[in-house]
Amino acid sequence: MENQSSHEQPTRSARKNLKRKLEEDFEEDRKVVALSPRDNHEDLVRNIRTQVDILDSTFSPIEADRLAAKTSIHVLCELAKNEEIVNLIVDCGAVAPLVRHLQAPSSSTGSKPYEHEVEKGSAFTLGLLAVKSVQWAPVSTVVLVAPLSAQEPEHQQLIVDAGALPHLVGLLKRHRDGQNSRAVNGVIRRAADAITNLAHENSSIKTRVREQQQGLCEPLPLKTMRTKIRLMDSLTHRIVECNALPTLILMLRSEDAAIHYEAVGVIGNLVHSSPHIKKEVLLAGALQPVIGLLSSCCSESQREAALLLGQFAANDSDCKVHIVQRGAVQPLIEMLQSPDTQLKEMSAFALGRLAQDTHNQAGIGHSGGIVPLLKLLDSKNGSLQHNSAFALYGLADNEDNVVEFVRVGGIQKLQEGEFIVQPTRDCVAKTLKRLEEKIHGRVRIFLIVLSHLLYLMRIGEKFVQRRVAMALAHLCSPDDRKAIFIDNNGLELLLELLESTNVKQQQDVSVALYKLATKASSLCPMDAAPPSPTPQVYLGEQYVNNLTLSDVTFLVEGKRFYAHRICLLASSDAFRAMFDGGYREKDAKDVEIPNIRWDVFELMMRYIYTGSVDVNLDIAQELLRAADQYLLEGLKRLCEYAIAQDISAENVSLMYELSESFNALSLKHACILFILEKFDKLSAMPWCSHLIQRVLPEMRNYFARALSRRIQTDLPQ
Repeated sequence: MENQSSHEQPTRSARKNLKRKLEEDFEEDRKVVALSPRDNHEDLVRNIRTQVDILDSTFSPIEADRLAAKTSIHVLCELAKNEEIVNLIVDCGAVAPLVRHLQAPSSSTGSKPYEHEVEKGSAFTLGLLAVKSVQWAPVSTVVLVAPLSAQEPEHQQLIVDAGALPHLVGLLKRHRDGQNSRAVNGVIRRAADAITNLAHENSSIKTRVREQQQGLCEPLPLKTMRTKIRLMDSLTHRIVECNALPTLILMLRSEDAAIHYEAVGVIGNLVHSSPHIKKEVLLAGALQPVIGLLSSCCSESQREAALLLGQFAANDSDCKVHIVQRGAVQPLIEMLQSPDTQLKEMSAFALGRLAQDTHNQAGIGHSGGIVPLLKLLDSKNGSLQHNSAFALYGLADNEDNVVEFVRVGGIQKLQEGEFIVQPTRDCVAKTLKRLEEKIHGRVRIFLIVLSHLLYLMRIGEKFVQRRVAMALAHLCSPDDRKAIFIDNNGLELLLELLESTNVKQQQDVSVALYKLATKASSLCPMDAAPPSPTPQVYLGEQYVNNLTLSDVTFLVEGKRFYAHRICLLASSDAFRAMFDGGYREKDAKDVEIPNIRWDVFELMMRYIYTGSVDVNLDIAQELLRAADQYLLEGLKRLCEYAIAQDISAENVSLMYELSESFNALSLKHACILFILEKFDKLSAMPWCSHLIQRVLPEMRNYFARALSRRIQTDLPQ
């Protein structure tokens, strides 16, 4: 797993790094093109085509045309920063006019309005289009707990086929004119970065770039050094062979941010080129100065250093340990709290790599890394969110971190998060499973974890006690439920929260209680039809309302129902009292039934004679009343089951009242489970708080019985 994941993330990070480089100098006239939720596909297409039409019609040296072209390119550039829109931009035909505007139109007067700016914008935009990937996808099932990987960029060849390379290489040559203005340096850098994106992981385009670069031998500005290294793999070996590494490493220690930023970028590309060169870089002493850059005042250098440490840590357990020993953890954790999204992303990536060592896991957790990583799960940036989830997965592997996860509310955070991509959701699910296994374990170290949690649940601050109780409701072993929730008061902590005035707390604890209830028995009370009543001999269907051998007649709504005392005496205590006790019905031939309808009475008698009956919902409540009156427990269960299928948010209060009226325990429990399961919907009802107060005593009794009952280990949980 390590081999594959460690290869994929630097590839993706490098590509995202290239994309970030494209965004450094384009600050003038910067106006973000924001897309409101109302913007739809048609609006985007219309907007993009408008800009493409402007570019097609403004390739001239006239100042107004140059300004219009610059503005349209800027609009396309801002749209291209959203990867979901890149395909649409390409489909609308933007590539060809952008390539055309990589060169300035000829002018008879020699005037060049907005010189370099239009070309720079075109190069920037094409670079963004080139870096768009076909899709983000896991390489294999292993990536369920690994950083995301990407396929090759989708539009590289299209842009090259449109003729972009000659123009981009031509922009690199503008330094020959002797100018060293910011505009010239900016266009050169944008061109270099665009070439880099076009050639990234594409050997055929790299070859074409080398062919285009013939004659481009004189030194370029320092900011293009990385581009040349990326494009010409042989140069990486020459840098090592020519003993240039010590100079680069010395540059890492420079107090000049521009110097150490470029140096760490160059070293990053060297390390990415091959494992052999990575080893050479480490042997040359790069590790400590790179760690030092984590505390740089330059966020770009910090970001590059974090990425580089992640690359160092790949496939090398010793290096993971050395990075932590040399002081990288604390600055990386501090970077997690930076306002810079890309800085946080690279820091989380590096910590995720370091967290693959068991002692590093404990050190990162002890240094306060868990809370900021949990907070980053709220990010709307998919890469940042995933890298944070991956780091947390690593930290959850160490028993020393489990209590901290629970104490800071990490279990709830993992359960409630809204995760952007499926690999992140899978990673979080595996993290929760890993934490559950640590709490379930029967070996000594796991029992210590549970003991520590129970200690916190007894003496911790109230909010910590409640967090522990809720987490254990989700994660504890069936064998430990009585000890946790009955013996150590966990149930009372949960029920207290159910009475809270904070709706969010009520919703959270209702989920925890429902989880606990459904795990406390193999089946919920109303998940299946009730079992057959106590075995006994029945007269059979043919004797229902049959005059043959009948020795008692019931008068129901003026109709006669023929019955047999022996069958009635065996069915319930109510009939035994009626016919064997001191009641007047004892010797009567005709017994009047004044309060039950004929069809209800007939169903009740059919059950007495056969032991089974189909209970329809429209008659279930009346039949329940009759079954309760005549103490027919088996029939009551059948009625309760039928009624429970009709429980809804609108009638649950009435259903609970019905269960109380007829001592229908199974129906009562079904109402309790429904309230817990659907609490988010019920909480909006004005009568909800009153209902909670009403059911709380029975809820307490229900859980006390369920949690005290021994769970059969061979039953599914």
